[in-house]
Amino acid sequence: MIKNEVKNYRLKKSFTQQQLADLTNVRRETIVRLEKQLYNPSLELAIRISDTLEQDIKMLFSIDE
Repeated sequence: MIKNEVKNYRLKKSFTQQQLADLTNVRRETIVRLEKQLYNPSLELAIRISDTLEQDIKMLFSIDE
């Protein structure tokens, strides 16, 4: 499973889940599931989120060993 810090960085940018979803072209439910660690994003989505939140992808995503 991939661990992520999307929620923390989203809140630092003062984005709602819907705003992040709109900016990354996914449904809000995808962001909800991602933040609850119930969904592993595609590489494309991970890059879009990283770009949108202006964070290095390694700061947002890591492998949970």
